[in-house]
Amino acid sequence: MLLCYRVPREPSTPRIAVWRRLKALGVAQVGDGVVALPADARTREHLEWVAEDVVRVGGSAMVWVAWPGAARQARELAERMRAARDEEYVRLVDTVRQATADPDRAAPGRVGALRRVRAELRRVERRDYFPGPARAAARAAVAALAADIDARTDVAAEAGR
Repeated sequence: MLLCYRVPREPSTPRIAVWRRLKALGVAQVGDGVVALPADARTREHLEWVAEDVVRVGGSAMVWVAWPGAARQARELAERMRAARDEEYVRLVDTVRQATADPDRAAPGRVGALRRVRAELRRVERRDYFPGPARAAARAAVAALAADIDARTDVAAEAGR
């Protein structure tokens, strides 16, 4: 799916809002004012909503169903999208490492960190159309943090008896 759009430069707030929405969807930038997502009913609906928002703020937008001219182009686009998600997964794993780095960190702080990284993992997975090994690594890191919290909770409960 392609979204071809043009948002007025001023005021900048609508333009920024549109870009943030597109980024949250995990689009690949194909050109100026042209973004792509894999074609399915969900992505089409999301792009149509963004297109409506663009028109509502005085811009122009069209959603297209498109096919790359060559298989190589499709692979390159998928790889760009995967690489962008991989960067997000790496940052997520770094966040988990920071949460586990301090062995004396209080349990509520770890639980809050776990809640935040789980939410971030869900957000990234929603826009991960071409999962790679980084996804599995992020899932494993979050699971390890949860297991560490459970183990510490069990030890603390045993000590309190």
